[in-house]
Amino acid sequence: MTLSQPELLRYSRHLSLPEFGLEAQERLKQTKVLCIGTGGLGSPLAMYLAAAGVGTLGLVDFDIVDYTNLQRQIIHTTPDVGRPKVESAAEKIDVLNPFVNVVPINAKLTSANALELFSQYDIIADGTDNFATRYLVNDACVLTGRPNVYASVFRFEGQASVFATKSGPCYRCLYPEPPPPGTVPSCAEGGVLGVLPGLLGIIQATEVIKVACGIGQPLIGRMLLVDASTMKFQELRLKRDYQCPACGTRTLKELIDYDQFCGIRGQESSVAGDITVEELKRRLDAGEKPFILDVREPHEYQIANLGGHLIPLNDLPKRIGELDPTQEIITHCKMGGRSQQAVDFLRQQGFKNAKNLTGGINAWSEKVDPKIPKY
Repeated sequence: MTLSQPELLRYSRHLSLPEFGLEAQERLKQTKVLCIGTGGLGSPLAMYLAAAGVGTLGLVDFDIVDYTNLQRQIIHTTPDVGRPKVESAAEKIDVLNPFVNVVPINAKLTSANALELFSQYDIIADGTDNFATRYLVNDACVLTGRPNVYASVFRFEGQASVFATKSGPCYRCLYPEPPPPGTVPSCAEGGVLGVLPGLLGIIQATEVIKVACGIGQPLIGRMLLVDASTMKFQELRLKRDYQCPACGTRTLKELIDYDQFCGIRGQESSVAGDITVEELKRRLDAGEKPFILDVREPHEYQIANLGGHLIPLNDLPKRIGELDPTQEIITHCKMGGRSQQAVDFLRQQGFKNAKNLTGGINAWSEKVDPKIPKY
């Protein structure tokens, strides 16, 4: 027996379960789980895995705690703002369960480090919030033979599954190609109900425990869909695609450039036709009056605005008559994604002098006027 007397007491409710018992608890203690992300999903995921008695818990994240995280990332608290997330999370886990070996990894997961990192763990739990990293996690799991316990959230909806097992499909089987860049807003742009990542993160933790201990029926070949607004759960059956380059034909032999695969522009701050918030401020101070087009939603305009003309992005095609194609139009949104789509559309319609405000109203708050609320 590998459990000490204090551990037997701590996990006694597990040990009382006939379907779980001592053997499953010992298997859990011997399991190494790597959590990708310590944010909305990673917070409840890591906390419940630690409480349950996972032996080694790796935490991968390169971000720092921000005030906007605190509405849902419950492993972090107000005094943690500004700290590395893995440092904050590891500290909480050490207090929660000192029997867990916590390995904080303050680094970005990349094609250069994923295979070596994944090979050191038994199960990978994907709590990321972007398509490039999801494909990276999936492919690295397939190449290293590690199960991928997956979840994602957006607004009021979430989904969860277990990918890349010997008997089931992988993430690429379900999503062979990423969506076009900018068509799916991030949680920062589109919002997310604060409790939803908790719900999906706990489902993830449940699946990790089932896979690790060999109990129950994990979500292999099944996708659980959650709608928190109606509290309805649905299940989709998934099949392996035998033409999948990752788990089917196995033609994918190495990790690729996933930013390029997903069409992500890169880290450059601007492209031709963009305008920075500093430049816009200088021009406004000089008395210039460019037409400022706000393509956010009305509820966002109420939170913070630059006094621009409000036409939500989805309404732009039917309200384009409100705009003058001969005038300079500077579009903005919260962070720059939706306004870039607006600029692309306007230029296709003959608005040659449409420009995108880099970083949106959040950049204006950070670099120009902190009295404008950042949200």
